Amino acid sequence: MSVISQSLAVIKMNVLSLPRRVWMSLAMVLAAAVVVAVLLAFLAMAKGFEATMQSAGSEDVAFFIRTGSAAELNSTVTKDQVNLISEAPGIASNDDGPLVSPELYVIVDGIKKSTGTEANIPLRGIEPQGLAMRENFSLTQGRLFTPGTDELIVGEGILRQFDGFELGQEVRFGKNRWTVVGVFSTGGNVFESELWADARVIQTLYNRGSSYQSVRAKLEPGASLQSIEQYLKQDPRLNQEVQSEAAYFATQGESLGYMALFGRVISSIMALGALAGALNTMYTSVADRAKEIATLRAIGFSNLSAFIGTLVEAMVLALIGGIIGALAAFALFDGMNASTLGGSFTQVVFSFELSTDLILQGIYLALIIGFISGFFPAWRATSVPVAVAFQSRG
Repeated sequence: MSVISQSLAVIKMNVLSLPRRVWMSLAMVLAAAVVVAVLLAFLAMAKGFEATMQSAGSEDVAFFIRTGSAAELNSTVTKDQVNLISEAPGIASNDDGPLVSPELYVIVDGIKKSTGTEANIPLRGIEPQGLAMRENFSLTQGRLFTPGTDELIVGEGILRQFDGFELGQEVRFGKNRWTVVGVFSTGGNVFESELWADARVIQTLYNRGSSYQSVRAKLEPGASLQSIEQYLKQDPRLNQEVQSEAAYFATQGESLGYMALFGRVISSIMALGALAGALNTMYTSVADRAKEIATLRAIGFSNLSAFIGTLVEAMVLALIGGIIGALAAFALFDGMNASTLGGSFTQVVFSFELSTDLILQGIYLALIIGFISGFFPAWRATSVPVAVAFQSRG
């Protein structure tokens, strides 16, 4: 009989003997399931946040903020500087002039539905040109705000996570009252976590004069950011830096990258605990089947077949646990809405995103647990004395 046939026979014997240790086997399965579910929860959170941030950026839009500013909140751009930026090489234009959108970024308070507590949300001052530059922008309810009025439109993410921003509601920020006249979508990206209103109205109400905080500019086909950088450096009146909008939001999306690392650390610690339990399960399995293993060796089965059979048993139990954990994580977390602080200390609404790649990472972790927890008991199985086969159970 070949080693493969012998190994299959041992695997079959191990499976048939599972009812004798069903509770310990279930403990191993559940331990692997919990570890995988926890890992996938953290990874899905980080993945969803990253996708929400990065999908907001475009490679053909230049993004300008003050040099040294980590985010819009810390930046300032004067009206004169906006005019100079509009003259930079490579900026696209149409019949109305350069395609440039100077914008404001103000922090206001909202009440989270989940906790009933206040949290920072962004109120963006924007002009019609800025709306036109966001290709995935669409109104899903109501209408656009009227320039020069205290009207605003609300991102769909705000509606999901915060109270009091439904269409037609009047909201108060400090002494200022606003009326919600529309709800918009931008394809699920970070802009849906914002409120938008007329930039000039915000400048007046928040004493910003004629200043802004960031500038977006549409690039001509084939335009180079290097030529724009050189233009900025040559004019002493400009203290801005430029990058693609995609690069800016990719950097902002890294702010929750620690969650993936934290999830891996927590899962690794839990995996060590799961390993301890799994090792105990497999050593018990080998002890429980010592007479059967010795009998097989006495009739000619190789040590390798005993090793493979025991190792496969451990990996199968861990794999089942991994699949259960992945299914549980998918059912509980995939698509779940949440919000957390972004790079500008305002809430970013995002959805957990559990991709196939992440699920496979969870399954791999389960298989690692199964391999390690099965290897040493499998090695012990190869050293069970043949004499055990002739001992009577006492």
